[in-house]
Amino acid sequence: MVLLATVLGSTMALLDSTVVNVALPHIGDDLDADLQQLQWVVTGYVLTLASLILVGGSLSDRLGRRRVFTVGIVWFALASLLCGIAPSAPLLIGARALQGVGGALLTPGSLALIQAVFHPDDRARAVGVWSGLGGVGAAVGPFLGGWLVDGPGWRWVFLLNLPVAAVCVPLARRYVPETRAAGEPPGSDVAGAVLGVLALGLVTYAFIDTDWLTGVLGVLAGAAFVRTERRSRAPMLPPSLFASRTFTVINVVTLFVYAALTGFFFVVALQLQVVSGYSALAAGTAMLPTTVLMLLLSGRSGALGARIGPRLPLTAGCLLAAGGVLLLLRAGPGASYLTDVLPGMALLGMGLVALVAPLTSTVLAYAPEDRSGIASGVNNAIARAAGLLAVAALPLLTGMGPEVYRQPARFDAAFDRSVVWCAAAFAVAAALSWLLLRVPPAPAPVRPECRTHCALTAPPLDPGRQRPKAK
Repeated sequence: MVLLATVLGSTMALLDSTVVNVALPHIGDDLDADLQQLQWVVTGYVLTLASLILVGGSLSDRLGRRRVFTVGIVWFALASLLCGIAPSAPLLIGARALQGVGGALLTPGSLALIQAVFHPDDRARAVGVWSGLGGVGAAVGPFLGGWLVDGPGWRWVFLLNLPVAAVCVPLARRYVPETRAAGEPPGSDVAGAVLGVLALGLVTYAFIDTDWLTGVLGVLAGAAFVRTERRSRAPMLPPSLFASRTFTVINVVTLFVYAALTGFFFVVALQLQVVSGYSALAAGTAMLPTTVLMLLLSGRSGALGARIGPRLPLTAGCLLAAGGVLLLLRAGPGASYLTDVLPGMALLGMGLVALVAPLTSTVLAYAPEDRSGIASGVNNAIARAAGLLAVAALPLLTGMGPEVYRQPARFDAAFDRSVVWCAAAFAVAAALSWLLLRVPPAPAPVRPECRTHCALTAPPLDPGRQRPKAK
């Protein structure tokens, strides 16, 4: 029952991070929204989630993991209801931002509950079941989203969360025991959280609305955030973690990888429907090979990375991913799925198989033993912030005007430029991995308990660490 409650909760948040992309053209037509408003439908959710996810983990430790997880589920469900009945684009954007707050409360507690409740001898298997079922949810998500959009309508992408929450909350309250962090947890970094939201929000607004004064204010807020974290007694982003050169490099690689990945999936979902003429269901199904490959093979990739070190898997994976997105240049008007879409999606999936699991393992290996949870949380937040900024910046960099997604020829040209930018970001990540990650495999490699990596928005949050048994 604990596994079921946590899987339902985390999958609910995961799906609303990904399936909304498939619904964007229909949302735009129904609410008469331009491209900038559709960007905010995506970024409004990611903004609050990325900014507050570390705060959510801290609150779980202080106030009780079950309590905060349950509050997050209820909050997320109510925000989903507001999304489902939103009569206009601005109201939908506001409801999506509220959804992100709920996601920030429930996401950190999902895996933390399993780690706190299960006996150490059973925990690795429990986490394996949790990550495997979450991977199945990630694989099914785009297909389910497309079916809902083409069937009862895009509003059901959000309304479907209500019955899930109605099952999840009673399960959590009845079967999940309350747990808190041992000892006195550090205080919450309220000033850091506020400055983080301001910095990301202002920079995102500057990219979407090309308001450079706002961008300058966002940079200043970011500088104030860094200054606050250095002085805080309990920072949400501890500067001491970045004393490790390898940890710093891995997080910069994460920034480029997830910027490329999130930006690509944002534009390809529109391209397949606006230009190639696919239905929402067909566009969602087109993305299945990527997540299925990650579901089936990411565990083996993580074991390989533990044996040979992160440098080669990360470099090769980023280059494969770059090649995969470039192959999607073939997805133009009347694109055939088998010859124009599937090869690129499959190659992208193989690249992600090679790189995502070693990336998570390296984050854990080069973080202090007692700070692995916050280290993976920082890595997760950086990945989400990278995706947020990519979705905001890509239309500006590629000349997508507000109405371009209603003009197939112009969108097709802008999509080609977007793909080149995404491939370039993967290439930069490959170069950084090859040049700066000159570290051998650890004598006693640290492997995450969470071994299935299918989330296309961020690495696993607090995946736990499992050391080899002594011989």
